[in-house]
Amino acid sequence: MTPRETAARALPLLDLTSLNDDDTDERIEALCARAVTPAGRVAAVCIYPRFVPLARRLLAGTGVRIATVVNFPEGTAPPARVADDTAAAVADGADEIDVVMPWRALAAGDAQAVRAVLGACRGACPGSTLKVILETGGLADPGLVGAASRLALEAGADFLKTSTGKLQPAATPEAAAVMMTAIRDAGAAAGFKAAGGIRDTAAAAAYLGLADAILGAGWASPATFRFGASGLLDALLADLGMGPAGPSSGY
Repeated sequence: MTPRETAARALPLLDLTSLNDDDTDERIEALCARAVTPAGRVAAVCIYPRFVPLARRLLAGTGVRIATVVNFPEGTAPPARVADDTAAAVADGADEIDVVMPWRALAAGDAQAVRAVLGACRGACPGSTLKVILETGGLADPGLVGAASRLALEAGADFLKTSTGKLQPAATPEAAAVMMTAIRDAGAAAGFKAAGGIRDTAAAAAYLGLADAILGAGWASPATFRFGASGLLDALLADLGMGPAGPSSGY
């Protein structure tokens, strides 16, 4: 597949993301303005909860979904707080909730703490898309990544997401392969989201190639596969001939 073909495939899978501590209304307005491009629209914008009403207004009628984060980025909030924050985000207009699993609790052997938080979140957004952030760079061990994947799927996750992007390493192909295998083994009813450090078309191609190999060539779609990124859009547009040449070309 050429870079142009990969870029065309990846652009509608993008969760265009801004999760900076100093984000402003003006920055989110600029992000939303980029969500519909001459090559088509991205899947979603992913922003902090306080910006959800603004994004909902700006993107009305575009088909771009609104995603936000809870229990983010540390993953240490109690279940009741996670439930309250999730319900508030949905009430404000969020279509998708990206929740951080309490991965430190899992690493310490406390699977029940994981179940409590994820169950509270799922219960607070029964009609919304739930993406569970495993923070695979913190878990590190493939066995833990697999266990986290299975717990998230058991809790009703619609997507498994690699990372918050706040901890290094973020997304890696090695962790992605473990997560995709768990999705396949569970019947491929959930999706996968790679987030953190994906900045060019070549990196996007690597994750799409994994999905094709593990879950089948027709599996990846906006309903089952996402990239969480900010700078990736510029690289994709460049390879589509709609922007300046970027680091994505030439793989």
